[in-house]
Amino acid sequence: MYLLDTTHCLKLFKGALEEKLSILGEVILSISVITRGELIFGIHKSELVSENLTVMGRFIDTLDVYLVNEITADIYGELKNTIFAMFGPKDKSKRRNFRVQSLGFFDNDLWIAATAIQHGLILVSADSHLKRLQGINGLEVEVW
Repeated sequence: MYLLDTTHCLKLFKGALEEKLSILGEVILSISVITRGELIFGIHKSELVSENLTVMGRFIDTLDVYLVNEITADIYGELKNTIFAMFGPKDKSKRRNFRVQSLGFFDNDLWIAATAIQHGLILVSADSHLKRLQGINGLEVEVW
């Protein structure tokens, strides 16, 4: 089972992943509710909001959508702490105001990664910062 990030969800929607899907055969594709929110945000920036909401709604209905809960939140916190410990400054004086975003890790991506970890899903993402997390807390990342 695969959890698509927002970029790959858009590729799937536009038909750009047909070759990959034909190679994989029968697979279950899913998204995080966070990805759904990012897609809806993008639609609201478009010129055809109501039409795009209808089309995207039908598209999203073909995918499993994973919600965020307390377990996801715990995994998110642990993952963010691991990133901080692995890639953050070692000097304690520099740690106080340090933000993991300065390393390229953004909260929505970490919530999506936490969802993948929680449910044992393979995260499909081309984001280089997420690829750096391969294997951390059991996270598996693929690029299509």
